[in-house]
Amino acid sequence: MLIRFWGVRGTIPVPGLETLRTGGNTACVAVDTSDHQVLIIDAGSGIRRLGQELMEENRGRIVGTILISHTHWDHIQGFPYFAPAFERNNRFVVVGQKRVGQRLEEILARQIIEPYLPFEYKSLDADVHVKEVDDGETIIVGDETTVRVANLNHPGGCLGFRVENDGAVLTYCTDTTHADGTVEESIVELARDADLLIHDSHFSVDGRQKFASWGHSSWLEAARAASAANAKCLALFHYAPDASDEYLEQEMLPRAKEIFPNTILAREGMVMKLP
Repeated sequence: MLIRFWGVRGTIPVPGLETLRTGGNTACVAVDTSDHQVLIIDAGSGIRRLGQELMEENRGRIVGTILISHTHWDHIQGFPYFAPAFERNNRFVVVGQKRVGQRLEEILARQIIEPYLPFEYKSLDADVHVKEVDDGETIIVGDETTVRVANLNHPGGCLGFRVENDGAVLTYCTDTTHADGTVEESIVELARDADLLIHDSHFSVDGRQKFASWGHSSWLEAARAASAANAKCLALFHYAPDASDEYLEQEMLPRAKEIFPNTILAREGMVMKLP
């Protein structure tokens, strides 16, 4: 299972000198499996570059699954710029859940309209199917790949994903928070013995307390979750717009490693092979 990070930020893209080493695009992770499945987790601004690479690598038909954790803008804002969705031969299954009483397809379609863009959702030429899932459901993606979903603690709802493929396990839990001093059991179960846990690390510890209602974690909750789940590796993820490379490398990462030594910073462009 090959993991590629295309966007690691939260809230809004932040290109610039202070984010060059870590990356400034919002959430998007690609997974290439042993049974040749293409999984895309979230469609933040990073999905644009991913789409370009998929088009260059695949001159024929592209078939894939796009897992949407939730529809806050930083997780879907790149979808209208995903080039493979405009090619008739391609096919994508978009997986997510209803939010605020609205169907997932309606939410996606409503951001691809005038006056925001000069084209509409119905102009996407690819065969796009939208599937809604519930807490605890398992999706069979390929002969050797399954995805289990679980509800996370975030305003309006959010899904975490456990991807299992040929003996390797990836768990993706962004946009989530934990009660003070505790670790959410749903995340522990989703990440149990995972080869890699990608976890929300949006805030500093002080920032997480100040903006507790925003539904995000700090590096502290991420490290505690990885330890409780017995994960093999933790990738900090979904950094705040103001978190500079210097802060992430010199403060966030060393402090997280004190609690969970095998911690890394998710960086745009980074490739990992599991196990």
